[in-house]
Amino acid sequence: MRASRLLSILLTLQARGRVPADALAREFEVSIRTIYRDVDQLSAAGVPVYAERGRSGGFQLHEGYRTRLTGLTPTEAEALLLAGMGGAAADLGVGQEAAAAQLKMLAALPPDAGANAQRVATRFHLDPAPWYARIEPLELLPTLASAVWRDRRIRIAYESWSNSVTRDLDPLGLVLKAGVWYLIAAAKDRPRTYRVSNIRSLDLLDKTFQRPARFNLARHWSVSAKEFEARLLSDRAVIRISPEGRKLLRDNYPAAEHAVVTKHTKARPAGWVRAEIPVEDISQSVRQLLRLGAEVEVLGPPAMRKAVAEEAGRVAALYR
Repeated sequence: MRASRLLSILLTLQARGRVPADALAREFEVSIRTIYRDVDQLSAAGVPVYAERGRSGGFQLHEGYRTRLTGLTPTEAEALLLAGMGGAAADLGVGQEAAAAQLKMLAALPPDAGANAQRVATRFHLDPAPWYARIEPLELLPTLASAVWRDRRIRIAYESWSNSVTRDLDPLGLVLKAGVWYLIAAAKDRPRTYRVSNIRSLDLLDKTFQRPARFNLARHWSVSAKEFEARLLSDRAVIRISPEGRKLLRDNYPAAEHAVVTKHTKARPAGWVRAEIPVEDISQSVRQLLRLGAEVEVLGPPAMRKAVAEEAGRVAALYR
């Protein structure tokens, strides 16, 4: 543990220049006295580190001293700094390791390139979670990640929309989509998608599996996501919508908003348009379209128009 901290202190000084003792203590969660002992240990090992006293003082490496650990280019470093994914590493249980790797990457760059790469990290941050998203319980995620990494077969109790099942799976990968984690796992050699928050229990089995030679996680997810959207939005509805309704549609129903933008005809009153949009089944679509209030009118199919009218009537009856 101490050896790891000594290396991290060295890399921190190399990446940032002068760093106060109290800042190092806070970062590594130790006392200031421990930091002084660690710096003494680095000096004894031949690392040219010295202290400057005063308000703006701190520890610093002698100019020109560098330890090189990788051969990353500045562009590669900047790209990696943008790959932080807003806490995904922490979710997977490797947050400290990711931070240490980033520090080593910065320290491996020449002085100017390291400063430029760190500049990217201080100006751009990726947060994949949508607004007002509820943080899902992720206690099982580190264990899942370990199983994926080590090709360990698992047994899960899974609760879907329709039932609860227990399955033995070959975990092929994990995907973070809009703040939600999904497990891609093979059951009888067929990859399927499981929402991690719906896994009620997880057991690591004493068996490994052979990964499919041609399986590509990114390609598989792209294809399966498109297929899922196509199945989900398999019906069509004809609507008449106002300019304000189009703004609301953009926030609540992106696929429908895209259909309106790409193909529509003018309607009355002025500014309104008529378009055909993709929708889910009637029960889901009714509630989604009612979010737009009086800014949209469902023209067809007749069954959907009737369902919207009936639901709107029930809402109106509550406020009589």
